[in-house]
Amino acid sequence: MDLGIAGRTAVVCASTSGLGEGAARALGAEGANVLITGRRAERAKAIAAELPSATGLGVDLLHLGAPEQIVDTATAAFGPVDILVLNGPGPKPGTALEVTTEDIDKAVAALVRPQQKLVSLVLDGMRERGWGRILAIASTSVIQPIPNLTLSNIGRAALAGYLKTLATAVAADGVTVNLLLPGRIRTARTTAVDSAVAQETGRTEDEVRAEAAAAIPMGRYGDINEFGAVAAFLCSAQASYVTGTAVRCDGGNVGSL
Repeated sequence: MDLGIAGRTAVVCASTSGLGEGAARALGAEGANVLITGRRAERAKAIAAELPSATGLGVDLLHLGAPEQIVDTATAAFGPVDILVLNGPGPKPGTALEVTTEDIDKAVAALVRPQQKLVSLVLDGMRERGWGRILAIASTSVIQPIPNLTLSNIGRAALAGYLKTLATAVAADGVTVNLLLPGRIRTARTTAVDSAVAQETGRTEDEVRAEAAAAIPMGRYGDINEFGAVAAFLCSAQASYVTGTAVRCDGGNVGSL
């Protein structure tokens, strides 16, 4: 299937590894012009060099002025942004009994504020052109909170609420807004979570991973390329009637429709 995004300008946040990298590579393979972003400038440039049309930018999304730098770089290299993939690392693990008000402020600052700023910078142009794709790489926690990831649950749910509301407001303008919810995809983040569980429980990481995989109907963790393919479709021309929704890529792990 031709996804109809060849020549489109795509910004993929936190795309130097993991889920963001998977999405960026899938978009690049479909002919999109991709801006790879992340804190590791050399890694961003290395990934960009492997794609047909891409450039890399070393940037920390949480720094003041970072959203503007990202959009300006993409526009200068390829033209106005057509596709925005929101992504970023999650806050530290912790139970609901452990979080503080300061922790919650940091979670919102990391998972909501810069994302809203990025959207505000590209949205008017998308609406004027009558075409745009905004996709947030979120978490299944927006449907089923994860017990030891309270701060992530809070921040991602807040972003989901904003994006769902936004989707309705711009639906008639040719701009879609969706969330893609990963389950257990093999990334550095899931490895870190598994490691933390292993330390807390006195088990090995292999034991923790095996137990987690056994609880997934497919019996395994997902791959970033599988995830990236779903992301690319949601950013495609063919997905023009899909908006305001959360799509799970979790191997059937969440026990609800």
